[in-house]
Amino acid sequence: MEIIWVLIIFIIGLILIVKGGDIFVESAIWIAERTGISSGIIGATIISVATTLPEFFVSTVASNEGFSEMAVGNAIGSYICNIAFIMGLCSLIKPIKIRSNFFGIKGIMMISYLSIFFILSKEGIITYREGYMLIGLAVFFIIINIFEHKKTNGGNKRIKKGPIRKKDMLTNLFKFLFGGFFIVYGAHILVDSGVKIANFLRIPKQVISLTLLAIGTSLPELVTSLMAILKEQENISLGNILGANILNVSVIIGASALVSQQGLIISRQTLFLDIPMAMFVALIFIVSGIYKEKIGRITGLILLSTYIAYLLILF
Repeated sequence: MEIIWVLIIFIIGLILIVKGGDIFVESAIWIAERTGISSGIIGATIISVATTLPEFFVSTVASNEGFSEMAVGNAIGSYICNIAFIMGLCSLIKPIKIRSNFFGIKGIMMISYLSIFFILSKEGIITYREGYMLIGLAVFFIIINIFEHKKTNGGNKRIKKGPIRKKDMLTNLFKFLFGGFFIVYGAHILVDSGVKIANFLRIPKQVISLTLLAIGTSLPELVTSLMAILKEQENISLGNILGANILNVSVIIGASALVSQQGLIISRQTLFLDIPMAMFVALIFIVSGIYKEKIGRITGLILLSTYIAYLLILF
């Protein structure tokens, strides 16, 4: 009887995320149009920060409680899930056109940050100092977004569509915060109920973090990306995924190392399976985007098939 209630709560969490994602993306589009900030920057900064909050809280709490494998597994699992599952699924539904000149720069940055994390992980631990170093990498990401804004918009140009009414501003700000809250709270419900389901099925912690937790905490990115693509706002979707993955490797893993009492322990599975898989799907995603200027259905199928194969290896 208890498992039935857990399943009902799981479905409620899913509904909250879907509705929240729709409201969230609508308000983000309004902000982009009214401020003149490109949708790609909105996706890579405001939206990616909001949608990675579930990963941040899950990983830092797990690390603080001594579960390093769950903290790292959630961050790297989300990295893989964001590209292989979310981008794979979205591009199968509708091919994603690359409209931003900064896609390649941010893509290379995303791969470079993963490489830095791999190098730091070779000794089997991310120390307190290395945690600060990883968080510091986020500064370069912020600089790139500022530079992109200046180049795209000439510094401070704004799209003029009549005066911005105070009522419209407050309405969209409320929708943005309300939608973001729904996404984060819905993900929290999904993760909690999902972990209970996994414990009932007796699945190991590291597998839970790489699959159930990673997918659960990546649901905000999934919903946001799907909604953005259906509304023909590909830059929001791409910016969201690139930004989320950069934050996963820099801020989330870095913060997890800072709150850990003994440093963030890196398992052999993370070094020899999870990080190489993350690098593999990231290269397919970025190379395809740069050379074809789109993520087509064939690339989407390859990414999704790779993710399924990865899950089969884990189980």
